[in-house]
Amino acid sequence: MTELPSRRLLLVHAHPDDESINNGATMAAYAAAGARVTLVTCTLGERGEVIPPELRHLTGAALGEHRLGELTAAMRELGVEDFRLLGGPGRYCDSGMMGLPDNDDPDCFWQADVDEAARHLLEVILEVRPQVLVTYDDDGGYGHPDHIQAHRVAMRAAELAAEAGRPIPKVYWNRVPRSVAEDAFARLEADLPALPYAKPAAVGDVPGVVADELITTEIDGTGYAAAKAAAMRAHATQIEVAEPYFVLSNELPQPLFTTEYYELVRGEPAGGARETDLFAGVGEAS
Repeated sequence: MTELPSRRLLLVHAHPDDESINNGATMAAYAAAGARVTLVTCTLGERGEVIPPELRHLTGAALGEHRLGELTAAMRELGVEDFRLLGGPGRYCDSGMMGLPDNDDPDCFWQADVDEAARHLLEVILEVRPQVLVTYDDDGGYGHPDHIQAHRVAMRAAELAAEAGRPIPKVYWNRVPRSVAEDAFARLEADLPALPYAKPAAVGDVPGVVADELITTEIDGTGYAAAKAAAMRAHATQIEVAEPYFVLSNELPQPLFTTEYYELVRGEPAGGARETDLFAGVGEAS
């Protein structure tokens, strides 16, 4: 039996690119430190909007296949070797934005049976035995159906793992403290005349912005800023990077955060101060 690394981190995301935007610096830092970093992506983002004109012919399955290549390149930049698709390639497809007819596609992730999808994730949990799980909050960060469903599936899989005798000691949600977001957007406003964009995004456009007091953990990924930016650039159909900012298909620049923030929602915090390690307080034998 292969011996597992002493620290094991599992991240659950909806589409290729979400992991690099939300957790790229965290993933790179832990991978470089020897932790086993496992990413489970729930769909291939087949309904994503494509930025480069020369790639806009890609739609549906062809876009999904292309985005899998982008994900592979992004993981190479972050030093992450273990990345998987929930239930295997093609099991769940992108649901599109909330309120669109795409949401009714019986093959889309939004229509998936949560318990069935959670059992697919449970298989990964029982294999990897993560001490830390990272996913979205119950609104998926910004209300996208696939993000909401990823949250439901991840949290249900954590429950199933506990029932199976393999509880995950710590579960975190992706967050951004409001004060950090506001300061970053103030700098963006000042820099805007030098950028090739007419106006910026707003603080409310950033997924997971919450009151500062909800933040339990921050990971300083400054040393991995270049890796995060490179991983985001690898998702070229979805992201345009102009450090320290980036743009999605709406052409509204927003900050590229290299310190990444989390809210501990299950498990015991390590001490009274804000954690600087997702594994704080977790024993190696967990």
